[in-house]
Amino acid sequence: MKSRRKTWSEKLETPASPEVKTLEHSYGGMAAGGQMLIPTPRLIQAYLHTLPAGTQVDMLTLRRDLAREHGADGTCPMTAGIFLRIVAEVAIEQLNAGKDPSGVAPFWRVVSPQSAWSQKLSIGTEGLEALRRSAG
Repeated sequence: MKSRRKTWSEKLETPASPEVKTLEHSYGGMAAGGQMLIPTPRLIQAYLHTLPAGTQVDMLTLRRDLAREHGADGTCPMTAGIFLRIVAEVAIEQLNAGKDPSGVAPFWRVVSPQSAWSQKLSIGTEGLEALRRSAG
């Protein structure tokens, strides 16, 4: 029997807590022994909601801010990227269902239309550009 893939919303709702782990080996630009934050989708979502309209930050800033907030030296680039995608796709689903952009996580304040990220999103580069123009 083939199992059903989780929806983006189910992935967002997966219970988890952020963790800070000591690196045994160098990873993600951090040296062995450093403290790395492993975020959660909800943590990424909460961070996005703190960004005021018109603000643009890059992924490095997001990761640095979250690490600082949790007393870590850095944030895992892989999980942060995966979880940003989850949050973005949930927001896209909500927008497609008619929710006002002010009520969803403003992922467009981190994901640039020029990045490879924008091509992975279900709205694509053009949809992201339109969202940035209309939602701020």
